[in-house]
Amino acid sequence: MSTQSEAKLENDLIAQLTSADFEPVKIENAAALKANLKRQLERANKITLTEREFENVLISLEKGNIFDKSKRLKGKVDVVHKDGTISYLTLLSSDASKNIFQVTNQVTMHGKYENRYDVTILVNGLPLVQIELKRRGIEMAEAFNQIKRYDKHTFGAEGGLFNYIQLFVISNGVNTKYFSNNRELSFKQTFHWTDVDNNKINVLHQFADAFLNKEHLTKMLSRYIVQNETGKFLMVLRPYQFYAVEAIVEQVKTSDKHGYIWHTTGSGKTLTSFKTAQILSRLDNVDRVVFVVDRKDLDYQTAKEFDAFLKGSVDSTGDTKSLLNQFLGSRPVPKTSSTVLGNSANDAEVLSQIAEYSPVYSSNVNRINKLTITTIQKLNNLITKPRFKGQVEHLRQERVVFIFDECHRSQFGETHQNIVEFFEKAQLFGFTGTPIFADNATAKKVEGKGVQKRTTKDLFGERLHSYVIVDAIRDDNVLPFAIEYYGKLKHKQTGLNADVSSIDIAEFFSSPKRIKKVCEHIIGIHKFKTKRKFNAMLCVASIPDLITYYDTLKALKAEGKHKLNIATIFSYGVNEAEEFEGEVNVKGLAEANAKVHSRDKLDSYIGDYNEQFGTSYSTQDTDSFYNYYKDLSNRTKNGEVDILLVVNMFLTGFDAPSLNTIYVDKNLKYHGLVQAFSRTNRLNGTVKSHGNVMCYRNLKPQADEAFALFSNKQPTEYIEVPDLEGLTEDFAKALEALKAIAPDVQGVDDLPDEDMQAGFIKQFRILMRLKNQLETFSDFDIEALGISEQEFVDYASKYGDLARELKGNPSDKESILADIDFELELLQRDNVNVGYIRHLLQTMLEESCDDAKDKKRQVIANLLASEPTLHSKRHLIEGFIEKSLQGLVQGAEFDEYIEEQKQKEIAQITEEEKLDAGKLFEMITNIENGLNVDGLKSDDIAQLTTEKMTFRTRRTILPKITERLKVFTETFIKGF
Repeated sequence: MSTQSEAKLENDLIAQLTSADFEPVKIENAAALKANLKRQLERANKITLTEREFENVLISLEKGNIFDKSKRLKGKVDVVHKDGTISYLTLLSSDASKNIFQVTNQVTMHGKYENRYDVTILVNGLPLVQIELKRRGIEMAEAFNQIKRYDKHTFGAEGGLFNYIQLFVISNGVNTKYFSNNRELSFKQTFHWTDVDNNKINVLHQFADAFLNKEHLTKMLSRYIVQNETGKFLMVLRPYQFYAVEAIVEQVKTSDKHGYIWHTTGSGKTLTSFKTAQILSRLDNVDRVVFVVDRKDLDYQTAKEFDAFLKGSVDSTGDTKSLLNQFLGSRPVPKTSSTVLGNSANDAEVLSQIAEYSPVYSSNVNRINKLTITTIQKLNNLITKPRFKGQVEHLRQERVVFIFDECHRSQFGETHQNIVEFFEKAQLFGFTGTPIFADNATAKKVEGKGVQKRTTKDLFGERLHSYVIVDAIRDDNVLPFAIEYYGKLKHKQTGLNADVSSIDIAEFFSSPKRIKKVCEHIIGIHKFKTKRKFNAMLCVASIPDLITYYDTLKALKAEGKHKLNIATIFSYGVNEAEEFEGEVNVKGLAEANAKVHSRDKLDSYIGDYNEQFGTSYSTQDTDSFYNYYKDLSNRTKNGEVDILLVVNMFLTGFDAPSLNTIYVDKNLKYHGLVQAFSRTNRLNGTVKSHGNVMCYRNLKPQADEAFALFSNKQPTEYIEVPDLEGLTEDFAKALEALKAIAPDVQGVDDLPDEDMQAGFIKQFRILMRLKNQLETFSDFDIEALGISEQEFVDYASKYGDLARELKGNPSDKESILADIDFELELLQRDNVNVGYIRHLLQTMLEESCDDAKDKKRQVIANLLASEPTLHSKRHLIEGFIEKSLQGLVQGAEFDEYIEEQKQKEIAQITEEEKLDAGKLFEMITNIENGLNVDGLKSDDIAQLTTEKMTFRTRRTILPKITERLKVFTETFIKGF
């Protein structure tokens, strides 16, 4: 049986599009293309053009490059008639019913060379989508390279109408991808389309149904092609970005409910949120859109990125007064190009058309600048400070849509409640790469409600779309991680080895001797990990540790041990005890109660930076420090800083494709861990294959837990709240236990030893936790529980002082530094492969709770579905899980199960393909020992079969046997 030809693939696609009401048209060359364009523009605009008028239209259309033409496509082209009147031609409508769709093939164009294109989709006569096909078995990269050649040779020729192409589609029938018309693109920046659940739609006819239908194609062409003003190139949204924007827009159009988007770190959240804000600001029933970030650096960074997508679309506010003026005022209508606006009464119609595409305009031309970027702090000041609040009272009833960047960081304080209470018709939407679920929620104080644990869903409502880390790695949108764990303790007397994770003593981790060993290790591996092309970050546990690290690296450089450029920054006025949820408050640094020593140190480090780069920054004033922050950020992104030392800053919201390694000497967990690790996995060409994570503490349990949580597409989003009756009983028991230790407040002073004092601290901590939970109930009355509020506060004072006293006596604790050596030995390296799955299987089977087993099973299922290298093993591993849960096999029998299935498959191949069992066994043994199955020749395969083959049957039998051997190798040999 012959394989499907390229011509058959082409004809089938044209037939499919024709059946979907695309008009077939025969266009052989440039002259026919222009003649057809005239007819379709006349039809779409209900106008008749003279030859002279159409020639003028062609002259207008020829102007500019690909970027200019894409912008023109979304505007109007003016036609000056003989009598002096002006008409305006729409090239592309956002309403699919107003566009005319045609399909043609084999258009021949003449430029440097002659080229014939496969399938072209024309909209209103302009070629906007070009599809290049290859027969099955040929790689899509060949079609991509062919398009690049066409672009170089003929797209700009004979009037350049093919430079109006917005989208390219490439396919070999079984695999299909799309990409924007951007000359700088590499094949890595071509995308698969998916359904809303991120399942790929690869087969061409299925892709055509989902992507090339009129409604969807109109949306992609009119809404989801983005012009990057900074780079002057086109971008197109990926499917998960499209579904997220569509979900939020639909929510705003049809309800007043909130929602959030879970798109993993590094997956292009800024572009998604920009498109969301842009489209929402066009809606007549939305008064304004406010994009909220929680730090000034992101205020600057996001405004800059938004401005790249649409220049002049954003006024980033400098302070609360500026934000007030923006909420109260409006901006003049900017001057528009004469190619769009004439001097006729039709100008209002043109402005209306512009409003369809630009967030600067609304349909009411006097309402300008509907999009604002600001920080959570300035927004909170606006609606709570009396001097501002009184001036914006009239805005309470406005329909304001708020979009929050990294919503889990900024929205778990009282500001959320302030916004909801002030803007009575507000809708809130959050974007986050690492949501807060029940498993990673932490207790925080909520004004008027005590201490609570809250999830992202509690604040923002339903999750509207998900794109998790395994999805992004599968799609090559972010890089995988390679995580290495270093560190071993060796007891000097006994020689016993102990894993670092078994000791968590601040003295040990902060020991200058240990830190010097880590620094020497970093120096030794840095050039290999970064390949001399990338740079790195070193995150540590505290400012004192950072100072030790910096001084050690500086001293080693002075000794000639390395030539690395190091730099650092830390927020000397911020409480460093919190896991990097507290961000630098640039405006408040000058007034902060800073530790003089750490600030002096930072100034000396900035002095080193100034000497290195010829700058003059300091901490002496806010602007200078903030300018240092921006300059350090830019130089790190540009690779001028080899290692950036941080405690909390830069571990979130910092995207540097040049950074591929992070050295970690800090305890991290859940979202904090994923955010920190994700600084390394931004795409940067083909040389950067993965992000390196070098852990000098054993964070493996925390890493496994974090990646399991954020790979689970069905996490628990509700936190079960205990009932009042149960909490009341627990409080009474806890109070009784406390009184048994210290019958009254004075009794705390009479506790005889540290053990009794520690018992009091532990018991009062239990009582505090229960009280915090009880305070969430409106009818809570502490007096009724046997203790007055005053007595509780007095106990709390004793608890605080005593806890601080015990904690502050490190001299009473036995030092371990004299008894141990710290050895930097590689303990483990984790990649997402069969070994990693094996580890997850073992932990799943060890769970005693069915719910916990189900959670881990779902994580494994997501990894199997998302990681390409595991696809061939999916049925094997899922089969093992089923047997394990049925009690038919034990976790330790995984290897035996795989071997059993392997032998069954060998027997099946032998029987079905009529092969010699002994020769097949020998060949498989050779493959296991390194024989490349792709390098096998036809004669090698032929000697396996026991049947005589004719020349005709040989052509079909041998490829089939070869394919089965390849599948067998992928399933049972590679990766094990």
